[in-house]
Amino acid sequence: MDPAQRRATYDDLLQVPDILVAEIIDGELITSPRPASPHAWAESTIGQDLGPFNRRPGGPGGPGGWWILFEPELHLGTDIVVPDLAGWRRERMPVLGNIPYFELPPDWVCEVVSPATARLDRVRKMPIYSREQVGYLWLVDPLMRTLEVYRLEGQRWIVVSTHGGTGGVRAEPFEAIELDISRWWLEL
Repeated sequence: MDPAQRRATYDDLLQVPDILVAEIIDGELITSPRPASPHAWAESTIGQDLGPFNRRPGGPGGPGGWWILFEPELHLGTDIVVPDLAGWRRERMPVLGNIPYFELPPDWVCEVVSPATARLDRVRKMPIYSREQVGYLWLVDPLMRTLEVYRLEGQRWIVVSTHGGTGGVRAEPFEAIELDISRWWLEL
């Protein structure tokens, strides 16, 4: 951001029409179009597949232990970001409060990359997630049909695994269940 420019405020973000996703990174208001169908399908299906984790630990239907949310607004330091999916271990966030945004960094973030957002997700948002100690990051590309799994070690992202196409995948931190990533790809 040009230092001579005024830093964007939360009020600026609230003025953005709902047809756009608005974020503030390094004081800059960034808007992105709502996702196209391959992105939306991947995001929805990933959320469904992680359903067994999105419940109380030890409850019926899965391992549980997580809160997993679609497009939560995260206030991380002076940055405001909206990942496609984010998850908090219930031991760190026992109660999901009735709040408009979250200041507690999640334990896991998933960004479904698209041609319009790939650079933003990789170059601008990954360092924020690292700085805030988000433990895991998934980058999913529905056009390339790939999943990249990252684990934070210190301040650095380590590639844990990469997957492409079809088949069963056990991906950290949700390796307790095999995920069929072929479900994530929309036939074009």
